[in-house]
Amino acid sequence: MQGPVCIWISVASDLKYDARRDLDDVGAFAVEVHALNKLPYGKLDSKAVGIKEGVIFLTYSSLIASSDKGRSRLQQLVQWCGNEFDGLLIFDECHKAKNLIPEAGGQATRTGEAVLDIQARLPEARVVYCSATGASEPRNMGYMARLGLWGMGTDFPNFQTFLGALEKRGVGALELVAMDMKARGMYVCRTLSFKGAEFDVIEVPLETEMQNAYNKAARLWAELRKEFMLTISALYDCEKPSSSQLWRLYWASHQRFFRHMCMSAKVPAAVKLAKQALQDGKCVVIGLQSTGEARTEEAVSKYGNELDDFVSGPRELLLKLVEDNYPLPLPAHGLQEVLGKDSSKQRQFRAFHIPGRRRSRKSKKPEDDFESEEDYETESDAESGESNEGPRICKICCSEDPKKVSIECQDCDASAHFVCLPVGSTGTCTEWRCPSCDEAQRTYVGQLQARYEKALERKHRCLDAIRSFDLPNNPLDDIIDQLGGPDSVAEITGRRGFLVRAANGKGVVYQSRSSKDVAMEMVNMHEKQQFMEGRKQVAIISEAGSAGVSLQADRRVSNQKRRVHITLELPWSADRAIQQFGRTHRSNQACAPEYRLLFTNLGGERRFASIVAKRLETLGALTQGDRRAGPSLSAYNYDSIYGKKALALMYRSIMEQCESPVPPPGCSADGEWVPHEFFKFARAALIAVGIVRDAVLGENPEKEFEKPSGRIPESDIHDVARFLNRLLGLPPDIQNRLFEYFVSIFDRLLSDARRDGQFDCGIIDIKANSIELQDTPKTVHVDPMSGAATTMTVLKVDRGLTWESALKLFEQNEAEKKPKSGFYESKREWLGRMHYLMAINCLKSGPTCYRIFRPASGEALREMPEEELLSKYSIVTSLELAEKKWQDEYTITEDQCMHGPKCKVGSSCTVGRRVQEMFILGGLILPVWGTVEKALSKQVRLSHRRLRVVWLETSSDNQRIVGLHIPNPAVNAVLSGLAQMQATQRSEMAHGPEVAT
Repeated sequence: MQGPVCIWISVASDLKYDARRDLDDVGAFAVEVHALNKLPYGKLDSKAVGIKEGVIFLTYSSLIASSDKGRSRLQQLVQWCGNEFDGLLIFDECHKAKNLIPEAGGQATRTGEAVLDIQARLPEARVVYCSATGASEPRNMGYMARLGLWGMGTDFPNFQTFLGALEKRGVGALELVAMDMKARGMYVCRTLSFKGAEFDVIEVPLETEMQNAYNKAARLWAELRKEFMLTISALYDCEKPSSSQLWRLYWASHQRFFRHMCMSAKVPAAVKLAKQALQDGKCVVIGLQSTGEARTEEAVSKYGNELDDFVSGPRELLLKLVEDNYPLPLPAHGLQEVLGKDSSKQRQFRAFHIPGRRRSRKSKKPEDDFESEEDYETESDAESGESNEGPRICKICCSEDPKKVSIECQDCDASAHFVCLPVGSTGTCTEWRCPSCDEAQRTYVGQLQARYEKALERKHRCLDAIRSFDLPNNPLDDIIDQLGGPDSVAEITGRRGFLVRAANGKGVVYQSRSSKDVAMEMVNMHEKQQFMEGRKQVAIISEAGSAGVSLQADRRVSNQKRRVHITLELPWSADRAIQQFGRTHRSNQACAPEYRLLFTNLGGERRFASIVAKRLETLGALTQGDRRAGPSLSAYNYDSIYGKKALALMYRSIMEQCESPVPPPGCSADGEWVPHEFFKFARAALIAVGIVRDAVLGENPEKEFEKPSGRIPESDIHDVARFLNRLLGLPPDIQNRLFEYFVSIFDRLLSDARRDGQFDCGIIDIKANSIELQDTPKTVHVDPMSGAATTMTVLKVDRGLTWESALKLFEQNEAEKKPKSGFYESKREWLGRMHYLMAINCLKSGPTCYRIFRPASGEALREMPEEELLSKYSIVTSLELAEKKWQDEYTITEDQCMHGPKCKVGSSCTVGRRVQEMFILGGLILPVWGTVEKALSKQVRLSHRRLRVVWLETSSDNQRIVGLHIPNPAVNAVLSGLAQMQATQRSEMAHGPEVAT
């Protein structure tokens, strides 16, 4: 071995030991691993450092670090490797670089830029991207520059073009990206099945005490916002803080505060679940994102190591916001410093702000309306350059002596002889005030100081009100205390210390997590070992401390009890959620874990579940992640195109700019409100949390919100995350009413989209009685660059639903007493015959809809609204008649489409046919996507122009197939287009692009 072998970048410095273990597993015992954070910033191959070969291990934080002299770690690595380095560049947990391409208004992270930069500087390096969640959405792939999916020689000249194509084509396109990478041999993916794992979403209602505290907190924040706005309006321009920065801090603190409140509300339920699991012979892992360490350390620095009780994170956060950002006016001396030494600025400020002192030092205009001859200046006067102003009268000696040097008052037009100034006067040759102006100045300075002291008193009153407010303790300390303290709970977080009960039982004491035997950097590894060996039965993990940590029921450790993973705080993104879930669900485990996802019944908290649900829908595409967790969370996916449309509709309805698409909550025929009353109530709530701005408030509080006023910024109209964030700051009953209204509109839009066949459900699972391969897949195109093939697979699919299966399903739903479920007959003949179906009531909130089952095609993709069902079909009361008609239609559709034997499309028509051929284009798809779209765009029927990504499994050998479904009438056009594309590519390779053209 000579020279550098590998640069290994990961998320935590203690994972160096995992890197050493991985090298040993592949027999590379002689390869040394060097931790970069332990080395100086000089040349690594110098005599002083002496690192000439082996593996350099570093974290992403080290990658963007630099010394005081400006030398960066990245430059150090590039110098060590050299331009011809062809070793490995491993990005472990590479999702840390995912924010290279931010959303609109965001900025690229330094980590993302550094990851891209080091790849560009080491062009010969062999790159490995390694992560369970490398890309939870298309834009997260921006740092994967070596994949070859965009750039020279591809259909996408740059990443932005590639991103636009994927976003346009929805979730299914991500599956195609994975298929392409596998076809090219650049993608290896192993999936740990969630078989045996249990997911349960538990809604935790707020206890009475917590609900009262939450109501008070919401009112406190509303009053604090008014206080800030009132104080800012009373400030002079030169005193006002940056408005955008102040309100960013305010709303960020607002969101963190109520997240803490939501977490605290779930602590009793989490403790109860944990104790029950321990009684059942299981062990517990509790997951959260933030630990409140900063709040604890601030409290310890203020109050000392010994405290009466655990620190309240929400209270300390609120105190810090007010202490650091309350918009105080400047004291008198501070105002002078702001104005600076520029006397003209000071003069202008005093002249404007000191009552009665707006006098010009130059000759004043006559008060009469007629023109004074003094307003005119003759040419001879101008040419002479001499002043018209004669000797001035001294304000002190009241004499006029041109021989004596005079000084002018800097505030008015008075003057005095310099020699007449009192002995010890502070006046200089340039600065002096007459006695009346000096008195006015002293009065004004006193007023400024009084104004400052009054505002300071208001600030202290705010702080006193916050300190007296009974707010919940830090959830992490509270849980550890209730589950037996640090001796029983393993803490794997980023905290350096914690609060524990004092030995005498009075108060709490701050302790460091490190000890003589365990250094701070090894504390988490030590705690993990305690848990895995069974000495501690409960572990609490946070994002900061659990990266790369394995807590599963590993067969190699003593503690093989089933893990009950309780998520007290769901992460803000799905990739973080998957990372947290992955701590307790890993290979070689004795048993799969139980997941308990805790949510309060607050509408606003669903914002976090919304984001995670959105990402979980796409994670499976690029990671092959099992989407079993999806159904539990799919009900919370509001941050989607339908969620944005629903939000815009809700806002316009509340502002009475359009008719509401659904009745507002409580506004039905027997409801307590009429819509106008609800909208008035909703406007007041939106004004309170800053969504409606510039509202004109009337003098009469009862009529204040009668008429819509104010505006909702365009940037907020579709911002679901902001709406749900701000919603958290309203009292529970108010936010739940608003959230219910939002969800009602959301459900209506989804129902309409399904009814119209416009709902994008991403990858479609093809379900059928039987699916069989007709022949081996045929290669229809070969990529000239990679040699990867695009294949066409022909399948015989029987989609029908037998009478026996339909009857069994009907009887199951009959037992559940679902109204109007049953067999239906069309009210009129269509294409020469009557048609039959079975409808099952969905029994969900919103408009009544039915699942539809047909003899020839099984379950329909969309649900049918009750109004449509009853207008087109009538129920069949006789089961005997229903059986006969069902079996007749089942038989006739085996080889005939619903248009009958005289169908214009011919034998290729599959509409309503039970047994049909299905053509699936698989393998390498992205390079031929444009050709396929072009061929489909020429089809007569709209349904034949739509590209669908499908997933299916053959019945005989359980072979899984994923690809593009090509409608039967378009197969010949697609094959012809691919053949032409292949011929053109071969000609270009043989003769060059110009000759081929």
